[in-house]
Amino acid sequence: MPQLSKRLLTAAGMAMLAAAILSGRTAAPACDPGNGGLTLPPGFCALVVADDLGAARHLTVAPNGDVFVSLENSRGQKGGIVALRDTNGDGRADMKERFGNEGATGIALRNGYLYYATTTSVERFKIASGELKPAAAAEKIVADLPKQGEHADKTIAFDGQGGLYVNVGAPSNSCQVEDRKPRSPGQDPCPLLEQHGGIWKFSDTKVGQTQAGGTRYATGIRQIVALDWHAGSLFAAMNGRDQLDTIAPDHFTARDNAERPAEELLRVTEGANFGWPYCFFDLPQNKRLLSPEYGGDGKAVGRCNTFAPPILAFPAHWAPVDLLFYTGTYFPKKYQGGAFVAFHGSWNRSPVQEGYNVTFVPFAGAKPSGPYEVFADGFAGRAGLIRSSAAEYRADGVAQGPDGSLYIAESQKGRIWRVFYRGAP
Repeated sequence: MPQLSKRLLTAAGMAMLAAAILSGRTAAPACDPGNGGLTLPPGFCALVVADDLGAARHLTVAPNGDVFVSLENSRGQKGGIVALRDTNGDGRADMKERFGNEGATGIALRNGYLYYATTTSVERFKIASGELKPAAAAEKIVADLPKQGEHADKTIAFDGQGGLYVNVGAPSNSCQVEDRKPRSPGQDPCPLLEQHGGIWKFSDTKVGQTQAGGTRYATGIRQIVALDWHAGSLFAAMNGRDQLDTIAPDHFTARDNAERPAEELLRVTEGANFGWPYCFFDLPQNKRLLSPEYGGDGKAVGRCNTFAPPILAFPAHWAPVDLLFYTGTYFPKKYQGGAFVAFHGSWNRSPVQEGYNVTFVPFAGAKPSGPYEVFADGFAGRAGLIRSSAAEYRADGVAQGPDGSLYIAESQKGRIWRVFYRGAP
């Protein structure tokens, strides 16, 4: 079978399964009252597949409907992978298998292997069709990625031609001499960019690769854990910078920090440079500005017009953590070919935290074709959220099922939802 990542069947196969559900030949499970806590567009509903899994991050779904979820190390619990199976057709996982003992984020099924990304490696398990737990130990495809205390999570994407793409985040907010200290200048050039702050390309089959043997595909990226391949290109959603007001109080206010440094949706081409740490994308002015650590005052552009721009900008501090281009035909036409982005939610936006949603971006080919809209909401649990730790749920992963339904993972409690379309054909 060809590439199995978040797209798990051919378009024809998904169309057949979706048609079977809509025609009544295959009974779709009943949704939960209140959609398990989610707010969805008219015609959509959701059920809770599993709960209390731990710090769930990304997920992927096999052709038979088995769900594999990556878990990060969190709150004193070891991470790994949990596999879920529904044996009676009610949509809820009644079988669970755990394996692996390293916290992980990126996860994908491809060519008979389950790939997953820890904070320092990319590994894979050989897994047979219909197998819920691998029989053999994992092998390391990429080893010894930089160990770092900040922005350490790794994710993966495949180009279908043997290329494996891995993010390496920058262990810094803005490459200051003293990280996150008021008025500390930025290092110029930033030495972190040699091994961090970019995307590296490797072979998706060769065992024992290292970062030094890979190709630095793109640079100038603060942190990305949302990657997907679409329309012949790599796409990524980047977490923008923090603390404009506390680092440069002479030029920026708390409101500036809450509203100005955008989260960016990027079309990533080989050799691209997106300007971190020297620049940030200013949402109100819709352009890159010079960072205050490098002499910026909230107006100056300086060198920033030489760096690649985003194709779309999202509000500050929403924290994008997963990206999925929808390839099915089960959802209405407007969603087909578009992108779902899971936002983890802010931690330092004053006075009210925001994000905590799954947003949809319509696409025509390789370009957004309209404004983004919130698709799934209700994660935060209540209005006026002032602390991210008080959020009921925080969206972390999105994946497409073989029938075209959408799976969503969250990390506060480890809940997994499955979203169906019940509206008119």
